[in-house]
Amino acid sequence: MLSIGDTAPDFTLPRDGGGEVTLSSLVPKKVVLYFYPKDDTPGCTKEAIAFSGAVDDFDAADTVIIGVSKDPVKKHDKFIAKHDLKVALVSDEEGDVCERYGTWVEKSMYGKTYMGIERATYLISADGKIAQIWRKVKVPGHSDAVLEATRGL
Repeated sequence: MLSIGDTAPDFTLPRDGGGEVTLSSLVPKKVVLYFYPKDDTPGCTKEAIAFSGAVDDFDAADTVIIGVSKDPVKKHDKFIAKHDLKVALVSDEEGDVCERYGTWVEKSMYGKTYMGIERATYLISADGKIAQIWRKVKVPGHSDAVLEATRGL
């Protein structure tokens, strides 16, 4: 399990619109890495719209926002177009990054257990260290809390 102060595990993943994102190439910017279960579901849509609405404030704080799910890039492209999202979405179809960040977890709904992505956010400082972690995120107010923490770095 990752902790505050750990070096954020590096990755290269395909992103919306083509191309790739490599975490280490974003230095010296700060990075908000948010993991979410699935494109175009109610909670995930609200979270993506909230981060998109604050993208200028995050830019002013020298911070990049990246959403991570196991959805394929084509699905990300449709999700972005449908909701006019302003954040980068990367595809972790194999689940390797979710595993390394500890967000691929056992979940339960209606008495059934299954594996899925836990809604979690990592704030990564300009030196590539994990500065803050939010687990089991509740969407309302979350982007504001992350922005406040980002400004404090």
